[in-house]
Amino acid sequence: MKILGIESSCDDTCAAVLSDTMLLSNVVAGQQVHHDYGGVVPELASRAHQQNIVPVVDIALKKAGLKKEEIDAIALTKGPGLMGSLLVGVSFAKALSIGLDKPLIEVNHMQAHILSHFIQTPGEPYNPPSFPFLCLTVSGGHTQIVLVKDYFDMEILGETLDDAAGEAFDKAAKIMTLPYPGGPLVDKFAKEGNPKAFSFPIPHVPGLNFSFSGLKTSFLYLIRNGESDNPHFVEEHKNDLCASFQYRVVSILFDKITRASEQTGVKEIAIAGGVAANSGLRNALQGAAAQHHWKVYIPQMQYCTDNAAMIAITGYYKFLRKEFAGYDLAPKARLEFTHNTKI
Repeated sequence: MKILGIESSCDDTCAAVLSDTMLLSNVVAGQQVHHDYGGVVPELASRAHQQNIVPVVDIALKKAGLKKEEIDAIALTKGPGLMGSLLVGVSFAKALSIGLDKPLIEVNHMQAHILSHFIQTPGEPYNPPSFPFLCLTVSGGHTQIVLVKDYFDMEILGETLDDAAGEAFDKAAKIMTLPYPGGPLVDKFAKEGNPKAFSFPIPHVPGLNFSFSGLKTSFLYLIRNGESDNPHFVEEHKNDLCASFQYRVVSILFDKITRASEQTGVKEIAIAGGVAANSGLRNALQGAAAQHHWKVYIPQMQYCTDNAAMIAITGYYKFLRKEFAGYDLAPKARLEFTHNTKI
C-alpha cells in the first residue's frame, strides 16, 4: 500500500511516500525567509508553501520510484498549525485526490508525531514501542505527556498550562540575540557549558502538567541584570547560560515523565516532536533507562522535526480502518486531543 503524506502546518513544506510502514522517501523544504524576522511570519510561510509544494511532492514521488497514479491514498495534516500554511497543504491534497481519484485521509499533527515511532527506515532496525507506552511529545507549540493505548486510543495525562518547551528554548535564544531558529543553537552551546553555573526556579505545577512562562521570565531578568553590570555578559557566559537553561527545562520534563511512569506503571517511554532532537533530553532519557527499568524509544532526527513521513504512517493506519475524509474537510489551526477520548 503506497501512501503519499503531505505536511504544511508551519514553515516546512514536506512530502513523503511509504509502502505500508516502510519509508520510500521523505522530503523537506525549509524557509530561510523567516530568519531575518526572528520567527515564523505566517503570511510569508503560506506563500513559500505555494511555491514549494509542487516540486516537493514531485521529488518525493521520484525518490520513491513511483508515478503519481501508483499511490493508493493521500494523507494530509488537518491541524493544528498556522491556518494559511495548512490551507495550502489541504487544498493541494484535495486537488490531487480529485485528479487521481484516490482517497483522502486527514491527520492530526500531534498524533502523527507519536506514530512516527512506527515508521520503518531502510537499513535500520525496526523496534517500535509496545502498547501501552508513554510519549513525551515536546515541540514549539505543544508539551504533552500522552498515554498511548493503541494507534487511535491516546489519553493526555499532562500538558503545558502556558508556553511549550520548544517555545521556551526559542525565546531564551532570542533574549540572547541568537539567530532563529534558536533552539538548536541553545543545544549546541550548552554542550560546552556548565549546567550548574546559573540557577533557575522549578515551577510548582500540580499533577503532570507543565509551565514554562515563569522560567522564561527568570531567564530574562537574569540577562537584564547581568547586562546592566556588564554589557558583554551574554557573550562571555553564553555557553553556561545555554547549559543552565537547558538543564532546567530537561529536568522539568524528566521529572514529569518519571512521575507519569510511576503513576501508570508503564515502563515503555518514548519522546517525539522537535525538542526530541535536543541532546540534553535524549541523553537524560537514555541515562535513566537502566535506573528506572525503562525501555526507551528515541526517534531518528528526521522524524523529530516536522516531516511528512509521520503523516503518511498515520494515514496508513487510518487507511486500514477505512477512515477517509470528504472533500468538505477544512483545516483547523487548533486541533487538540481530548482527555479520555479515542481519536
